[in-house]
Amino acid sequence: MILAMKSDFFKMQGGGNDFVLIDNRRGLVSPEKGSEIARILCERRFGIGADGLILIESSLSHAFKWRFFNADGSVAEMCGNGARCAARFAFETEISGDELSFETLAGVIHARVKGRDVAIRLTEPCELKTDLAPSGLTGVKDGSLLVDFVNTGVPHAVIFWNDLSIAPVNELGRQVRYHDIFAPRGTNVNFMQVVGDDRLKVRTYERGVEGETFACGTGAVACSIVSAFKGLVSSPVSVETSGGEVLGVEFRQDKDTFSDVWLKGPAIITYKGELQEISI
Repeated sequence: MILAMKSDFFKMQGGGNDFVLIDNRRGLVSPEKGSEIARILCERRFGIGADGLILIESSLSHAFKWRFFNADGSVAEMCGNGARCAARFAFETEISGDELSFETLAGVIHARVKGRDVAIRLTEPCELKTDLAPSGLTGVKDGSLLVDFVNTGVPHAVIFWNDLSIAPVNELGRQVRYHDIFAPRGTNVNFMQVVGDDRLKVRTYERGVEGETFACGTGAVACSIVSAFKGLVSSPVSVETSGGEVLGVEFRQDKDTFSDVWLKGPAIITYKGELQEISI
């Protein structure tokens, strides 16, 4: 079946985390078709290619609300780099001004747009747990691995790794992502290294993409929160992504409580295009 779907779209990226964005305030993409269309558009050989699809929709109380789909069509509560791209999209298309708030499944996100640089204030981190020991992992030399966890809008496991260049991000990340201790929703998995004063390097296995991505905004925040809790960094934190860009994370810390969490970095418009037809 060929679905006629002529619509403008933006292709954007933040830190190498890339997205297709569509103004869906007229309901062009129906709720029941969102997941299927996301899988098609995010396919890198037969579609546009992206880590996720963002549909911008009308809100009665904020600039907009979004529906966010991972590349596999699954719905995500939140995406940090996607949120920064959505905020700039709304500003560039005159949906909002340069200071705005919008609705996500994780809660209301506040944003500030200054040219291509966008800062978002995330919902407060929760469910912080440290030194978890998921059992039965293969490829771990001593048979055990300590994993930290925090929810920064979506669930994130954090693993400290001495040399990220040889971290088994896809192999071990896949095991941790589906491990029973994170069931039933699973988790994103971050491999992290402290590389300087208040500076981290991070590689992320993303749930819904089911592989390593060039960046993950909520993952950068998760690594910063866990590292600050353990006394390794303090705000502001610079996080180098595997795509080579640096994201900024700022927060207030009161012992094990974190608030006023901001994620900052560029949100780049790669190109604009028009969808013609989609095979379903």
